Amino acid sequence: MAQHPSPADEQAGAGLPFPTIRNVGLGAPFRWIARGFSDLKACPTASLFYGFCFTGMGLLVTFVFEHAYQYTSAVTTGFLLLAPFFAMGLYELSRRRELGEACALLPTLTVWRRNAGNIAVFAAVLTVIFLIWARASLVVFAIFYTKEMPNLSGFLSQVVSLENLEFLLVYCCVGFVFALLVFAVSVVSIPLMLDRNQDAVTSMLASIRALAENPLPLLVWAALIVGLTLLGFMSFHIGLAVLMPVVGHATWHAYRELVEPLKT
Repeated sequence: MAQHPSPADEQAGAGLPFPTIRNVGLGAPFRWIARGFSDLKACPTASLFYGFCFTGMGLLVTFVFEHAYQYTSAVTTGFLLLAPFFAMGLYELSRRRELGEACALLPTLTVWRRNAGNIAVFAAVLTVIFLIWARASLVVFAIFYTKEMPNLSGFLSQVVSLENLEFLLVYCCVGFVFALLVFAVSVVSIPLMLDRNQDAVTSMLASIRALAENPLPLLVWAALIVGLTLLGFMSFHIGLAVLMPVVGHATWHAYRELVEPLKT
């Protein structure tokens, strides 16, 4: 069992050893998803609370930016970039269930306080990446998109067309670079910071190492995350209420398998 530092040990995180990364098999991501479903079934009320928060976020993005075409793609991608922070409560629910504790919602709402400083540093890093991506997205649209800027309701049908193949190729290539960067630094970062008060830099480096040592399994994992998120959006955001909690819980189990527990 991993060691779970108390708030009194906040300063001890800097002295922790660098996390030991394990190798996992190609089928591991599907196992994580299955365990995520198990956590959702075990903690339905608290998990669905977060799920409906994701649904609300999706609806808000749709309503606010329905006519702000120039921000549509950047804000939609921002949803994917910021999702790990909204999933912190789900990580905590999985951790509590793992320890045999009650699936209480209230303690998960302020779980970020456990390592607030380092989580803030990580948030700042993702925010910078997000802002650069938003600008890059606008530039790609301005140079390569040949029609009216797409809105959210018709994004896929307007963008994926034969007349926009050049745009689609450039947009996907640029987007892939940013998505890979975000994924690389966030595979296990937040669970590490929550579970053992690890510092932000070490957590991000551990995530990069996890990806470097398990490239194929983690690319499958990334594809599953993207696929389930798109499925949630395409179901008029209703599917997000279930699929996002599953992904959040599964991320905790990914962390558990990828990072060797601290010795007690």
